[in-house]
Amino acid sequence: MLPFCKLSASPPRLLSQFRHSLSLLSSSSSSFRISLLWLSHPRRFGTATTAAYRKDGGDTFFTEESVSWTSLGVSDKVSQALYNAGLGQPSLVQAASIPSILSGKDAVVAAETGSGKTHSFLVPLIDKLCNANEHDESANVASSDQRVSQPRKISLVLCPNVTLADQVVRMANGLCGENGEPLLSVVSLCGRQGWPVNEPDIIVSTPAALLNNIDPKNFRRTDFIRSVKYVVFDEADMLLSGGYQNKVIRLIHMLRFDEKLLSRSSEENPSEPTSSHFSSEDEDDLQTEDIFEEEGDSEKDGDVHEEVEAGHVKSLDWRRVRKVYKRSKQYIFVAATLPANGKRTAGAVLKKMFPEADWVSGNYLHCHNPRLKQRWIEVTFDTQVDELVKAVKHGIETRSASGQCRTMVFANTVEAVESVAKILMRAGIECYQYHKDCSLEDRAKTLVDFQEKGGILVCTDSAARGVDIPNVSHVIQADFATSAVDFIHRVGRTARAGQYGLVTSMYTESNRDLVAAVRRAGELDLPVETAFSRKRSFRNKLKKKAALQRIKDSSSNEESVLA
Repeated sequence: MLPFCKLSASPPRLLSQFRHSLSLLSSSSSSFRISLLWLSHPRRFGTATTAAYRKDGGDTFFTEESVSWTSLGVSDKVSQALYNAGLGQPSLVQAASIPSILSGKDAVVAAETGSGKTHSFLVPLIDKLCNANEHDESANVASSDQRVSQPRKISLVLCPNVTLADQVVRMANGLCGENGEPLLSVVSLCGRQGWPVNEPDIIVSTPAALLNNIDPKNFRRTDFIRSVKYVVFDEADMLLSGGYQNKVIRLIHMLRFDEKLLSRSSEENPSEPTSSHFSSEDEDDLQTEDIFEEEGDSEKDGDVHEEVEAGHVKSLDWRRVRKVYKRSKQYIFVAATLPANGKRTAGAVLKKMFPEADWVSGNYLHCHNPRLKQRWIEVTFDTQVDELVKAVKHGIETRSASGQCRTMVFANTVEAVESVAKILMRAGIECYQYHKDCSLEDRAKTLVDFQEKGGILVCTDSAARGVDIPNVSHVIQADFATSAVDFIHRVGRTARAGQYGLVTSMYTESNRDLVAAVRRAGELDLPVETAFSRKRSFRNKLKKKAALQRIKDSSSNEESVLA
């Protein structure tokens, strides 16, 4: 961590340090391979023994020319829309995941950043919904005399924030038919946006916004939950951790409970319509159900059948039957980082909740991308500003394929971002700022300007996850990442979609051991997460070094003041 970020909790001291620093300022590759692992049963990442390679040993992003959208099972209508949108060839990750999703099985798509994961789930879902709509229209016409309409099928995409939700909507609306209109109706349900007036085909929302819209009005929740047939969790590792976890698990339980109601009704009264009404008792059950089920649940599943009386299963007993029911919804989880080394990690939770899901993994998952050139620069308090400006200028000189310069500079805190921006401005380098204290409107405008005009974007990790900005040629870590997840997502902003990129990582003495471990992981072609060890001894060693460095810096500053 750089000193100016480390002391960001004390703004006066921070600015005084920068005034001192600013005064100092004023005086390869032949052929790469990618392995795509197709697992019928979930296994821990990095333990794969089988993989698929490009036969020609060439491009590590696109499939061979012989593989087309239609050969993956995509309809001619959607294939043409993809071609018109400039997506003539599937990526390797898309080729591995689309057939699995089209088959209707639950899927977990875990692949490196910039591998085409968004279209990996959008393409098959749009294809399935287009086919379903055409079938339903025909069925409704045939049954018009009886005034019977087919239930509408909806796809739900959950994202951790508004920026990612809007990005998914834009990408879905980019697939248009011959009339130039989007193939499906796609809406974003975030922030202050109310419930859509017209029934959409795809709803993209954040967990909080969705619950706020369906919780107050039970009739809306009833119809909506029953209509949802496909559910996507984008950035699944983020949604299954932290403040998102309880909301997301609650939504999963709602959807699964509806599946159980539908399954029970079809078994008991196949000819009668099924009610998906959630009673207060059901709501209490959904809220108290634990995501980490005990091993004894399987025993309860067998005992519950003994309590059947006259063909009727008691309500409480039915809720205990968690695994034996007819499936009517499909769940898809997508992530660029999906650690499974721990009982409560996102990967472990998915393996527990969805044991039969297909797992598709890129060989560069959690690993160094061979298209990335990495520069490592150790800095001190006296050299950090000069090295930062030098790195930014180097990025300006390195133009991307579009002829524009796009450089992203990462810092760990809002205060550090503002300080880095001041340094660059004093050096005559204009830049954008992107962090949580910026309004949603300002952040959206900043991303549009950065994408259209290029330049320098100084940001926190708010811009590190999921934001797809093409042709970013240079990523600079002014503050070295504090976790493997942050590191992977930061460096994943460049070298996307088969392109090349440069990453410059600045670090201090307190980061030296961590950087050495990261570099060693890259040299040995091991997952980067092994460098950010969970072992207590390693963590304590890093913390001790960081604490000693802070004491040393504090003493130096006091001596300079007394002098």
